[in-house]
Amino acid sequence: MAPLLELHGVSKAFGAVQALRDVSLTLHAGEIHALAGENGAGKSTVVRIIGGEHQPDKGEVRLDGEPVRFSGPRDAQHRGVAVIHQEPTRFPDLNVAENVFMGRQPRRSGRRVDHKAMHRRTAELFETLGVPLDPALPTRGLSIADQQIIEIAKALASDARIIVMDEPTAALSNVEAERLFRVARTLADNGAALLFISHRLEEMYELCQRVTVLRDGSLVTSALMTDIDHDTLVRSMVGRSVEQLFPKRDTEIADEVLTVQNLTQPGVFRDVSFAVRQGEIVGLAGLVGSGRSEVARAIFGIDDRESGTVTVAGKELPKTNPRAAIAAGVAMVPEDRREQGLILELSIERNASLSQLRKVTSWGLVRAGRERSLASTWAQRLGLRFGRLTDQAGTLSGGNQQKVVLGKWLATKPKVLIVDEPTRGIDIGAKVEVHALLSDLAASGMAVLMISSELPEVLGMADRVLVMHEGRIATELSRAEANEEAVMRAATGSAA
Repeated sequence: MAPLLELHGVSKAFGAVQALRDVSLTLHAGEIHALAGENGAGKSTVVRIIGGEHQPDKGEVRLDGEPVRFSGPRDAQHRGVAVIHQEPTRFPDLNVAENVFMGRQPRRSGRRVDHKAMHRRTAELFETLGVPLDPALPTRGLSIADQQIIEIAKALASDARIIVMDEPTAALSNVEAERLFRVARTLADNGAALLFISHRLEEMYELCQRVTVLRDGSLVTSALMTDIDHDTLVRSMVGRSVEQLFPKRDTEIADEVLTVQNLTQPGVFRDVSFAVRQGEIVGLAGLVGSGRSEVARAIFGIDDRESGTVTVAGKELPKTNPRAAIAAGVAMVPEDRREQGLILELSIERNASLSQLRKVTSWGLVRAGRERSLASTWAQRLGLRFGRLTDQAGTLSGGNQQKVVLGKWLATKPKVLIVDEPTRGIDIGAKVEVHALLSDLAASGMAVLMISSELPEVLGMADRVLVMHEGRIATELSRAEANEEAVMRAATGSAA
């Protein structure tokens, strides 16, 4: 069967930067095709060419076997191409049906919008997708998962046959991601061609039939998922073996630094007790909603706790007082770096120095030289890739944003580092760098508490694993005892 869409020998440059070099890609009806590669590999440029935002400098795009040159995104949409981005666009003051049919509203006589027909057709689309979403719901306040379903319904309403999903699961829970996968399979079963982009390799193996790998703008390989094993895929993407993803160093584990006793917040977590020692990485695992992040936030003083104690190096911390936690030597890298870890509109150097304002100010004024020196030091230590330190933090890739957050907190010279989802939404190369950094920090004597939803990360990096279930610690596993089956048994409340 001829492919619905092809890129044939496509190259694209932006000034002196060659984004794509002779890249070819085929999308077939009924198939979900993964596009893999590190940040900067050229994936976004491929998406923009397919979506009509960019024109190739060389090569051609073929639609139904015929060369085509999209004049822009609207032209691509009219020809059956839909791009669903990680952060969907919406009109928050309109309801679901109005968002689905924005610009394509069914009309009655007199050019008036036929609201009944619009709601009926929206309900039919959701029924096709197997999603019980009310067309009359206001979109303000809907989850990212529901917003993405609306984007998919938009694509179906415009008769899209080629659907690009760009990092659709980055902000979703496991349950929400599974619903999205069911919808994607339904689309493929109905004859659509899907291009799926994700940093999570396990998702590619679960969902996709074929993969194309890019590195540095060039095509490395294109293969059936059944013909390429995990290690080969990783090497294709980053030139490293899978064993190098978790560069865990053997360390000397010493005295307790962080001690948590009977931490309780009714309805959230209860009777949580554990310790983290010098030189140790303790993994905190569990399903979404098990209370992992809430415990970390209570330790740091962001969230309240009804009872229990938190002690750092023998000193008890007061409740809901992050300033006291920082002063005692606790640092916390939050789960959502864009919302809680950075001020994206501020410069890289300003973000890097926010935790050390006293050191870079005098008489209430920030001294630019001190600020730049501090930021430059950590940028160099962490291998930050950037244009200028005065650039906005929002211009950095996900992995480099995470390094800025880490650098900001490491500048406080903490005794305890809490990292919540340290590699969420960053490419494999950046993950390796973050893992190596965490290992180095533990080797230097820091106590690290790592929360992660990615089981391979927990198993690869932790000296001990604490598994939470419904707000309590269900079990503690040594590195030797920890495996995926044991962790998932405890996380789901199954008997050992």
